Amino acid sequence: MFDAHLHIIDPRFPLAGDQDYRPEPFTVEDYRARTAGLGVTGGAVVAASFQGYGQAHLLAALRELGPSFVGVAQLPADTSDSGLRDLHAAGVRALRFNLFRGMADDIDAQVQLGLRAADLLGWPAEFYLDSRRLPELAPVIAPLPRVSVDHLGLSAEGLPALLDLVGSGARVKATGFGRGDLDVARALRAIADVNPGALMFGTDLPSTRAPRPFRPSDIELLTEALGPEQAERALSRNALDFYGVPTPQSRPPGGLTPGKRWRSVTPGGPGGPPGSAARPGRPPVPAPSAPHRSPCAAI
Repeated sequence: MFDAHLHIIDPRFPLAGDQDYRPEPFTVEDYRARTAGLGVTGGAVVAASFQGYGQAHLLAALRELGPSFVGVAQLPADTSDSGLRDLHAAGVRALRFNLFRGMADDIDAQVQLGLRAADLLGWPAEFYLDSRRLPELAPVIAPLPRVSVDHLGLSAEGLPALLDLVGSGARVKATGFGRGDLDVARALRAIADVNPGALMFGTDLPSTRAPRPFRPSDIELLTEALGPEQAERALSRNALDFYGVPTPQSRPPGGLTPGKRWRSVTPGGPGGPPGSAARPGRPPVPAPSAPHRSPCAAI
């Protein structure tokens, strides 16, 4: 299983000073203990609102978890291109725009950052929002080439707008089943019926502020709702594709030599735009995408 949405809360790194919420620590060791037996082979470590714009916590988690995990960063809109490249070299593979907790007030400026990151490095943009807001936000986020929405969009009322977005190519995090007011099984089936490649399952651990935290039976719920084939896509394949994480079949024969990491492309070579290079143990920089239909065009 590729855990497409998790948080690490390391007490070595201070939380954002302007946040009232102070969660309990949840270290890499805690995460491994909570997911033991689930068959987790990789995942996406997502920056949370209470961690602000600092990246030390995220980069430390990626170093400890290893190259099968990627990072999803919250960044100020004025982050430089060189800063984006440095984060990519460290394993970050996406931006998060947290509209639900007020971390992206100037959405126009954030979208411009998303466009730069997409053009430069192929990063997608992830939105934490109530799907009831999608109709009003569509014109603003329409230029972004690849987007995903966290936690099934949170809202039963907003599900039709979310399905429109999915029909145009957006992905949806099948996470936080206890956060919204949706019939989770019905929402999962509806999304997969529109696009079997859309759903990406994640534990959402440690489930901060969730009325009902993750439990292993959530995986059974998803499998029963979707059936084995579509569940396999949601539990692994879809997220591997979204984040550009190499599958075992794409790695060198015999896997990685202990103590060494895989370098898959050279600067300007296949798999990366001119001047780009995959860092050891990290997926390559994707080539700039071809002209696309915006995921927001249908809303």
